[in-house]
Amino acid sequence: MQYKTAQGSEVPDIGLGTYTLIGKECKNTVLKALELGYRHIDTAQIYQNEKEVGEAINLSGVHRDEIFLTTKVWYTNLEHDDVLQSVEESLRLLKTSYIDLLLIHWPNKQYPLGITLEAMLSLKDQGKILNIGVSNFTPKMTRYVIEDLRIPIFTNQVEYHPFLGQFDLLDLSYENNFLLTAYSPLAKGDIFRDATLKRIADEYGKTPAQIALRWLIEQENVIAIPKATSADHLRENIDLYNFELSDSHFEEIDQLDKTRRISNPSFAPDWDS
Repeated sequence: MQYKTAQGSEVPDIGLGTYTLIGKECKNTVLKALELGYRHIDTAQIYQNEKEVGEAINLSGVHRDEIFLTTKVWYTNLEHDDVLQSVEESLRLLKTSYIDLLLIHWPNKQYPLGITLEAMLSLKDQGKILNIGVSNFTPKMTRYVIEDLRIPIFTNQVEYHPFLGQFDLLDLSYENNFLLTAYSPLAKGDIFRDATLKRIADEYGKTPAQIALRWLIEQENVIAIPKATSADHLRENIDLYNFELSDSHFEEIDQLDKTRRISNPSFAPDWDS
């Protein structure tokens, strides 16, 4: 496992995403991931699996301070007191005294960002949150947080894979010392059907998933949180450190069409604003 750093904190560059994992499947998957060497686990209030994530961490035998744990405040919980109360519930469910990273899951114009972030900073001052960040924020929104509100963030977690570019956010991250966390890094399986990725994978003796993940983490400020449930796929997603993409292969992936957005709910922001 390798690490990247922002705002003075380190995080493994590959983590386990737990979206849609619930109940016993979630608990067993997190346990297996920790057994295999994962040390970065991502959950959220809306996933309804914080309890199982917490149980797995506590059963794993891995010391809590070795695990980078992320959760997210749902976009209807962004009023000041709702942030405080919902995070207290997250801490209870996760069976931990602190969360390594707390994110605003989706922006919501009904709640002033400054008020939401003020509550998050209060939790950070109390030691209940070590880092704060955002998710699904456009470059304009991200710049507003950093430049207008003058609040440094650890990451912006966004959909990012070989078929969707985030290059404006990447440029902004280099200027302001934050990371991009790539969710849906395998494009919900679409990478397995792409001829370019399959050909490149064959040349390295790897899978298209490993090529896509390697392309992401070879970018200086990018980390990724692929979801997997089987032991084989969990192993595959962290078996990335015995090869590097050539410049020509990296460029080929860069040149793939980058307009295929998968996650776009009705409350999503205007991505082009």
